[in-house]
Amino acid sequence: MSSPRTDRPDLPEFMSWEELEQLPEEIAGQIELWNGRVVWLRRGPAEHQAFTFALTSALKQCARKGMSEQPESCWRVDFETNVFFGETGKSDFVTPDFLAYRCLDTPYQDIRAKDVLLVGEVLSPSNTQTDMEEKKARYAKAGIPWYWEVTLEREKSAIAMVYAFALETTHGKLPPGVHPLHPANYLLTGKWSPKDSEAIAIDFPFPIHIPWSDLEF
Repeated sequence: MSSPRTDRPDLPEFMSWEELEQLPEEIAGQIELWNGRVVWLRRGPAEHQAFTFALTSALKQCARKGMSEQPESCWRVDFETNVFFGETGKSDFVTPDFLAYRCLDTPYQDIRAKDVLLVGEVLSPSNTQTDMEEKKARYAKAGIPWYWEVTLEREKSAIAMVYAFALETTHGKLPPGVHPLHPANYLLTGKWSPKDSEAIAIDFPFPIHIPWSDLEF
């Protein structure tokens, strides 16, 4: 998220949403609750924010174009917005860098995982593989159909690669007695780099075509 970094206070390992709301916004905005467990969000460099905003803007344009061609459909695209798991309650949520979801019936509703079509994360050097695998597993368990992962170049301010993963709810044949760790997982179904493609192009969850020129720093 884009609010200024502040020192982390000494908080309990678990909190409720109601307790989180009592914290100052600059602190609460740095926290996700994973089944009530306090998880601090890692802050990225300026490039993280810039590419998050650029991808959000580009996806929003694609959604609007798709809706003009499919009037029966309605999609919204946002960035750094809480996604709540389960039908009720708010003490289990994550905050993806960008997301696309079905239009909600009324304004100011909480976004539930069941309404989300795509979540995306812009990876920074501070993100560990373990952090991202755990978060990806939570998205998959919630049944979110699409997950995007964006990696950045290390030597210049540019996107290195965009990966698109589709949700797989059945698993392949495994040896007897072996079971998957997670009931659902993501399979890599597309990847794009400025070095070998002119644009990000995929038809799901709505028609997406994003020239790399729209994503320059």
